[in-house]
Amino acid sequence: MDNSIKKRCFLICGHAQTGKTSLSEAILYTCQAITRLGRVEDGTTISDYQEDEKIRKSSINLSLVYGSYKDNFLQFIDTPGYLDFIGELIASVQAVDFAVIVVSASSGVEVGTEKAWEIVRKRNLPCLFFINQLDKEGSDYSKVVDQIRKELTKRATSFVIFDNNTVINVLKESQRASSLYNEIVEKVAESDDYLLEKYLEKGELDKGELISALKKAVSNSQIFPVIGGIATQHIDLLLDLIIEIMPSPQHTLKQARDSQGNIIEVNSQDSLFTAQVFKSIVDPYVGHLNIFRAFSGSLSSNSEIYNVSKNIKEKVGQLYILQGKQQIPVEKISSGEIGAVAKLKDTHTQDTLTQPYKDLLFPPIEFPSPVYSASVKPKTRQDEEKISSALSRLTSEDPTFRVSRDPQTKELIISGMGELHLNVIIERMRRRYSANVELGTPKVPYKETVTKSVKVQGKYKKQTGGRGQYGDVWIEVEPLERGKEFEFVDKIVGGAIPRNFIPSVEKGIRKAMEEGILAGYPVTDIRVTLYDGSYHPVDSSDIAFQIAGSMALKKALEQANSVLLEPIMNVEIVVPEEFMGQVTGDINARRGRVLGMEIKGKNQVVRAQIPLGEMFKYASDLRSVTGGRGTYSMSFSHYEIVPTRLAQNIIEMAKKEKKEG
Repeated sequence: MDNSIKKRCFLICGHAQTGKTSLSEAILYTCQAITRLGRVEDGTTISDYQEDEKIRKSSINLSLVYGSYKDNFLQFIDTPGYLDFIGELIASVQAVDFAVIVVSASSGVEVGTEKAWEIVRKRNLPCLFFINQLDKEGSDYSKVVDQIRKELTKRATSFVIFDNNTVINVLKESQRASSLYNEIVEKVAESDDYLLEKYLEKGELDKGELISALKKAVSNSQIFPVIGGIATQHIDLLLDLIIEIMPSPQHTLKQARDSQGNIIEVNSQDSLFTAQVFKSIVDPYVGHLNIFRAFSGSLSSNSEIYNVSKNIKEKVGQLYILQGKQQIPVEKISSGEIGAVAKLKDTHTQDTLTQPYKDLLFPPIEFPSPVYSASVKPKTRQDEEKISSALSRLTSEDPTFRVSRDPQTKELIISGMGELHLNVIIERMRRRYSANVELGTPKVPYKETVTKSVKVQGKYKKQTGGRGQYGDVWIEVEPLERGKEFEFVDKIVGGAIPRNFIPSVEKGIRKAMEEGILAGYPVTDIRVTLYDGSYHPVDSSDIAFQIAGSMALKKALEQANSVLLEPIMNVEIVVPEEFMGQVTGDINARRGRVLGMEIKGKNQVVRAQIPLGEMFKYASDLRSVTGGRGTYSMSFSHYEIVPTRLAQNIIEMAKKEKKEG
């Protein structure tokens, strides 16, 4: 599309069930991009086109749509409101110039509103609030405006009044809303010293000056416009304000850095093509599809591109713009537009693209780490063959979804932003790739260790008709400091054991450490000192001394008061002050200990250590306790001895599983 065409590129976000998708549909209808309004309830909207979105009647993925209004090309992203899919909003923020935050007129500011505000403001995006669903029982526009000012920003400014169920645009009908119009003028004047001086002298600003200064104030996040209405009825008002006062791509600067770390400002009017991939999807027809925002220049179909992030060239085939699930072929994607390209070999989400090559990288998108994990097992042998391919494709689409294999338990682990997130992933595996799996709670990677020092003999002697086997070792086993894992000390003197057999003894001990005597968990944090033994000049061998070393360790474990160890996690929990009591009480109930607290903005940060075995359902529990306002991150700290009562249950369970297995 020509760079001279006026454009707007924005996203629609907010709490779930506030009417974001209905608003997107109404904008498309007003722009005459569609001939009839689809309904979320009927699964007929343009942006909720995935099968699971139709079934659940809510957005799961970001969806791109576009239309034209009064000679302006509008391209916008409908984002999901559920916190499990917050990664879609985070990705979208990287690709737009401002946000429309939708708020329910009856429910007001909710946790999804707060999260949306936090994410868009982290990147300093200008925002417009649309208070929706004014036809709902209990709706109160003025009350919600006050709530936005109190809980989100004092700079929120109403741009509409209601008169006999008619929504009045204050900028266009200043006579009917003089007090509110004057309030806007005052706020605009306060954003500019020159205008403030002029306003104080004259008591007014002319309309041209006002609109020009208002655009600047909105772009600089000095004013956040608020309007209200019903998603399907007050679209002209919203679109008029978007065109009149919200920032356009033509006046947007984007920061990047070169390989030396120097800041480079990319101007949308630059001729050099620059872009960043913010989303990748696997399309059943065209394969891997990269969605990118062009920040400057233009890119043509059937050309070549430089992936600066990977330092490679890529061949570009057909370019597209997206209308929901439809891929509309275009000859060119220009600055300020969002395009898509299929079948790039090594390009993925976050990558910076240029043409021709330039040493610059756009900042990476900071996706949150997964907080909820589950083990995955195939239902049948046929499913086992499909799982790997299905999970690989799903991880390429969703940076907040991870797959790993626990090296100790050998379980396949999937991790995401919550239980709903993983349930959607499992449904997609079944529906898209015919891979049926069962979800379970991951096994805790317990370990075993000793609590006292012992000296034992391990002697292996076997006589057959021919050559026999002989290995004899004396070892001392003692506890090591937690986290030191294993230390082997050779104190053989006088040739009691030949030098070439000493590595064999260590090898046998290490092999025996793979399975402890209590519940079959690996043994750790022990020092083994080999201090004596004997050999046979003919019958001694590598395997004989391996077996002798293994026998000695198992005997030592039986005598050295072996105990179970469990992994302890460092946990950082961020919650509003009012939930501190519930959160700290819950930490204690999980056998955790609070290490410290500090204030972070409106929230409290609690640092604690909690056993991993108590954390598998924590994401859901914390969300429930805090109304979705609490978040946490977790990392491994160390291993500690399991309390005796719990250890006994774990041992009995392990023996039962082994017997059944």
